[in-house]
Amino acid sequence: MNHVMGRLATRMIIILAAADFFWGIAAGETPVAWIRLDHVASEYKGTPYVFLGGGDIGLTLDAPLEAGQRIDLRWGAKNDTRVASLDVGGQIVALSHGGYDGFQWFGVQVPAGVRPGTKALVLRAAAGGKAAFIAEVRIVTPGESDTGAADLTARAHGIRLAQAATVEAFPQMRAMWDREPTAAARDESPFRIAEQNARRAAEGFYRCRRYVDGWLAHADPVSGLIPRNLTASRDLWNGRDSAADNYPYMVLTCALTDRALFEGRMRQMLETEIRITSRLGRLGDHYSFERKGFAYDAVDLDRLVFDNAEYVKDGLIPLTEWLGPSPWSERMVGLIDDIWANALVETPFGKVPTLNFEVNGDLLQACSRLFWFTGERKYLDWATRLGDYYLLGDHHPTRDMEELRLFDHGCEVVNGLSELYVAVSRAAPEKKRAYEVPLRAIYDSILEIGRNGDGLLYTVMRKDGTHSSGLCDTWGYNYDGFYTMYLVDGAPGYRDAVRHVLGNLSGKYEGMPWADRSADGHADSIEGAINLLNREPVPSAAEWVDRQIRLMWAIQKADGVIEGWHGDGNFARTTIMYCLWQTQGLHAEPWREDVRIGAVREGDGIAVSLAADKPWKGRAIFDRARHRDNMKLPIDYPRINQFPEWFVAEPGRRYAIRDEVSGAERAVGGQALLDGIEITLEPGVEQRWRVQSGP
Repeated sequence: MNHVMGRLATRMIIILAAADFFWGIAAGETPVAWIRLDHVASEYKGTPYVFLGGGDIGLTLDAPLEAGQRIDLRWGAKNDTRVASLDVGGQIVALSHGGYDGFQWFGVQVPAGVRPGTKALVLRAAAGGKAAFIAEVRIVTPGESDTGAADLTARAHGIRLAQAATVEAFPQMRAMWDREPTAAARDESPFRIAEQNARRAAEGFYRCRRYVDGWLAHADPVSGLIPRNLTASRDLWNGRDSAADNYPYMVLTCALTDRALFEGRMRQMLETEIRITSRLGRLGDHYSFERKGFAYDAVDLDRLVFDNAEYVKDGLIPLTEWLGPSPWSERMVGLIDDIWANALVETPFGKVPTLNFEVNGDLLQACSRLFWFTGERKYLDWATRLGDYYLLGDHHPTRDMEELRLFDHGCEVVNGLSELYVAVSRAAPEKKRAYEVPLRAIYDSILEIGRNGDGLLYTVMRKDGTHSSGLCDTWGYNYDGFYTMYLVDGAPGYRDAVRHVLGNLSGKYEGMPWADRSADGHADSIEGAINLLNREPVPSAAEWVDRQIRLMWAIQKADGVIEGWHGDGNFARTTIMYCLWQTQGLHAEPWREDVRIGAVREGDGIAVSLAADKPWKGRAIFDRARHRDNMKLPIDYPRINQFPEWFVAEPGRRYAIRDEVSGAERAVGGQALLDGIEITLEPGVEQRWRVQSGP
């Protein structure tokens, strides 16, 4: 099965006859749940509404939908016809209504085949007409006699707004991003999907580039560094936030979209950060722009270890996985070396830098990967001190600790121990044998206590067998560890757990059902799904990701800023991950906002669509096996903040590139794909390639 079966799967489209539409609540009918969409200032004829042209409307119900119920919409029109699509648990209902001025009720039957447990509805704009605007939504059970049972004076009964449509940040770009193909290109071939993927990737890369502009506009004019956030911490740069979460994804965005800015200002920011924030050896500390010096008068080793471990794990390692050896990888190695040079905490297994659970997860991941990246045994030795502490001592995460956080700040150890397990399985088999039972005990306990029936994980699980009620957006980060155990030991139950959760996302977990209700909550949940989809292509989960990314994108503002805090970088990281999925790892050099490259997998090859609105000459650069070539990893196991590999070119292999328009075919070596295939695009003329690997 290839990596993009989800993109080739046929979605169920329901076209309803006129008799299946309903208008208003009849006598004897009960509105069992309802919500007025009056949270925005937009009004028409005195009625607040939400416009689908500004993004999707996601709704979460308190109780599952049932066949036989009806979904009623208070539908707006301006003496015209408005269109939309309604997603009911993955079944798509095409809606069209209007011909009046103002609002009317307009209803549709819940599809008979709705998935049991479906609690989410998504309203979207649809092609072929003007986008609808909606004032109210009701769920109605026909035939009940207690019509007055629902209190219609309350704001809502059983429906929550999971995600609201917003004002489009870049309306001038929508014509290109939403463009329908020409009649000649309107087919159901893989190239049609590739062309759609190209527009999605073009939107994502543009949004990332605007994010960089947005944050650079707020950089400190003296140092050039970006602040921690745009509110209370405008004066501060720090390692755990500015450096770890935001700056690296400005760097990566520029590496893909603006090489001059990447080699210029991004590199200068690194040099400045090293020069003015290094405080204990190479370890950086909080820096105040106003003081032009450190924000704290005294050195606090715990603070320095926390800051720099986060910088490495969340920022410098992902950059190194994409860039390979670079000034950023040199910074990474230097920080880890100096963290361990200051390991002063005594344990039965040797000195460690800290007992902070989150930071030790960072160090487990960093040292496990640096062992492969550098080839130096000391990194594995340091990681095994932490592995021994949690697996062989009296600090086992589920046996000894009162509670285990599965969301941010806790999932790092769950995943980090699996990364160490990969390393010792190859380099220290005696440790692998010692770790296997206690490590499986953690994962088995999570499956027993820490997940709901759909496989989603609670934020916290406890030794007494209880758990929190909230769900964590970092569910995929934890499941990375499960899948890694499956890869190492071949334990099918852990793979089944991954496929189970992926199969239950669509129609139930739309919008923001996570404890973290921010753009970062979107980002972490989407990343987790994409990383696992790369290994286990579940079609419904792929469609779920397509919907959730649009909800996250809708949060971005016109100046490019997302929410104005360091988590904005995670928006870019997730978007880049999504874009590389849409292109199967290809990117254009030089990048330009109108240049569109998209691809879809076909067996051992890909179908590629290339187009531009203005003349363009450049290269289409293919991806490589980065886990092996850049990081020297023995296997491509799933890991936090990884940019998955899709279609990779091998230097020693031959490939055939067939131009599907002209019929011309040429043979090239893998290195030529890695260096980039020279292409010329004429305005509005789509090129279609089939790229197949040879012997």
